[in-house]
Amino acid sequence: MAVPRSQFAPSSQSAPVEGAGSGPVPLVQRARRGDAAAFRALFERYAPPVGRFLRDLFRDGPAADEATQETFVRAHARLATLDDSSRLGSWLFGIARNVYFEHRRARAGNLYPGDAGDDDGLAALRAVLPTPNPEAILLGRELAGHLDEALAKLRPARRAALLLRVDHGLGYDDIAQAMGWTLPQVKNELHRARLELRVSLAGHLGDGE
Repeated sequence: MAVPRSQFAPSSQSAPVEGAGSGPVPLVQRARRGDAAAFRALFERYAPPVGRFLRDLFRDGPAADEATQETFVRAHARLATLDDSSRLGSWLFGIARNVYFEHRRARAGNLYPGDAGDDDGLAALRAVLPTPNPEAILLGRELAGHLDEALAKLRPARRAALLLRVDHGLGYDDIAQAMGWTLPQVKNELHRARLELRVSLAGHLGDGE
């Protein structure tokens, strides 16, 4: 049954939902039984980080907001397929990732150069990165501009994995679930992303060691 998108709009008049302050498992169980208030509580908890993730990808507020709504419409319809309710967050990021891919393909009609075969195209992200001298990256708009340029040179999939790791704090296992990768692939991609950023930013960070 289709779910009205308006159901996912936060409401300041909603009564407190039992279990909303704990982990997601009780709320997921209730939402699976058709409890609309429980699903709304999940939406209000997870929509902000999912929306931020999509805004970093789209760089277009209205498009990201629409994609966030679509993510939760799909999540509502697929709750029964979630094997581990404690990993709801990474599952939602995976749905959001797919929504973005579909939007991008609809507009561009093809994959980002270099992505053929891995289905992992993503746009540039903005995040504080774990380089040898992270404090230097935070200094001033000029360095921020250099960071954007360096990020734009990364393969889109690596940018997405780095965003999930640094901006959203996901562990390797959760990134693997969200990206559809193996654990060794996650570690390899993050390692390569950091090495490439060090090379790109070496001339702007001074002596970072």
